[in-house]
Amino acid sequence: MKKFEIACFNLESAILAQKAGADRVELCANLSVGGTTPSVEMIQKAREHLTIDLYIMIRPRGGNFVYSEAEFNQMKSEIESIKELGVNGFVFGILYEDDTINIEQNKKLVAEAYPFPCTFHRAFDAVSNYEQALEAVISCGFSTILTSGAFSNVMEGNEVLKKLVYQAKNRIEIMPGGGLRSTFISELNKIIGANWYHSSAITDGSEIADPKEIIQLKEKLQS
Repeated sequence: MKKFEIACFNLESAILAQKAGADRVELCANLSVGGTTPSVEMIQKAREHLTIDLYIMIRPRGGNFVYSEAEFNQMKSEIESIKELGVNGFVFGILYEDDTINIEQNKKLVAEAYPFPCTFHRAFDAVSNYEQALEAVISCGFSTILTSGAFSNVMEGNEVLKKLVYQAKNRIEIMPGGGLRSTFISELNKIIGANWYHSSAITDGSEIADPKEIIQLKEKLQS
């Protein structure tokens, strides 16, 4: 059974996602910068309303994915405190300035998150060599990579995504995400054959997920 995750930037979207049949919510703040760590209050309210899995974005700011020591310590502290809120996993990613995977810092955050699974987010799409980056992310202990295949959206990156799924050989989930819509999810799935897919399901320029789009995503993914 194929599954899908909805990126939600507010409580309303998270509740809509669950009602419409999403398998998991990735909770974030600040859509305008691609997502940052949500507030404790937002996480608590989401947990009260959701029975499906709830993953939390850990990202101190928008911009690049190279972090200062203070920012890294903030990320570590956030994971430590959010673990107590009944969440199911974490989403983050750290690079070096040369756009390679910062193995040391990512390993430390994965260890801090244990026993919860971790997704390496779309920082992966900024790497200089996706084949080497895949092996590095696996070595850090992540369970999933969220990626558009190093392109601006999943359809442009479909050939890279297919290669990543093949290279991963079930050692890690490759979760296509980035501009994913119901209009082409069936076609994309035939090309890539991933187990998980990711979308914000925002279709009208707002910050609220479209429940009709979520239903369509689910129906077309299973067809």
